Amino acid sequence: MSTTTPPAPEPGLLLRLTGPLQSWGTHSHFNERDTAAFPTRSGIIGLLAAALGRQRGEPLDDLARLSLTIRTDRPGLLLRDLHTVGGGLPAKATVTTAEGKKRPGDTGTLLTHRTYLADAAFTLALTSQDDDPNQELLTRCADALRAPQWPLYLGRRSCPPEGPLLLGQSNNALHHLIHLPIAAPPPRGDTSTGSIEFIADRPLDRLPVPFPSPDSPDGTHPSGEINDQPVTFHPRRRSYRARPLFRRTLALPATQYAGLGTAHLNALADYLGEHQNTPEGSLR
Repeated sequence: MSTTTPPAPEPGLLLRLTGPLQSWGTHSHFNERDTAAFPTRSGIIGLLAAALGRQRGEPLDDLARLSLTIRTDRPGLLLRDLHTVGGGLPAKATVTTAEGKKRPGDTGTLLTHRTYLADAAFTLALTSQDDDPNQELLTRCADALRAPQWPLYLGRRSCPPEGPLLLGQSNNALHHLIHLPIAAPPPRGDTSTGSIEFIADRPLDRLPVPFPSPDSPDGTHPSGEINDQPVTFHPRRRSYRARPLFRRTLALPATQYAGLGTAHLNALADYLGEHQNTPEGSLR
């Protein structure tokens, strides 16, 4: 991609997903609950639907048109937890079987394994592929995230977000996704840059990279696919379809790494205050 022809700005929302635990299931089934290494489209669309107060089974067509681009600030660590369900209860209070009966004796306690991402942090952009100049859907989503109808969580109800979730709305969201402070300590050693991975549902050569490396893949071709595009969240007909997965790694300045906790929050506040009205793209 030529640096003299920058991609067209894309309006969108900027979100910060961080907390003690996150879990973005892709193959979860009965007693085995997995997590992807990054927020899934189904998880993010579900988060927006909860904020908007949508019932399960309501159409998702408008939300499904939003494009998702993720910046992995901290990948986190995998945490595997063992849960028990129904133990120590009288027979009539144990878990009901598919036939409507109660589990007898030693089978009354169910074991489940649940996997989480611990101490992970992601910054992401939700951008519109529509030509609507008013971007009405993005504005409705932004308002809903500020005052959600239902509680928001990071993939699973036991994983509430920490700190501000919505960073703002911009007419050039991908520019800010590149430049927002990174929620991680500076790279170790004598280096001026650190490697950050971007993950998306569309080719990543559209990222407005200031100084792209000609030797680094530009994310034009998918690295695989993932079955996380929701068709419906109806409790009895929940279904998903596969979509391509694009990845790209960028070398970002070490000075952009803002550290953890309040250090990162302060850097975010400074950045947001400085970019409320800038030529590169206003952020509000």
